[in-house]
Amino acid sequence: MPDKKIPAGICGILLGALGVHKFILGYTTEGIIMLLVSLLTCGVGATVMSVIGLIEGIIYLTKTDEDFVNTYVQGHKGWF
Repeated sequence: MPDKKIPAGICGILLGALGVHKFILGYTTEGIIMLLVSLLTCGVGATVMSVIGLIEGIIYLTKTDEDFVNTYVQGHKGWF
């Protein structure tokens, strides 16, 4: 599962408002929440979701592979 770390991190940084990084990690509910907030607020919520995605993307990329797997794969930590 550490092979999902880089794609999830990059998508979090670039496509954070759409929740793509959540879908990559298998967090469907969280991804749908981010996507709906972005779409249903006519883009206003997308700003907030983009910041969240940016922060999460940076966190994913700065963790070691072991920490990433322990936290997001085994621990199923959905947010931050």
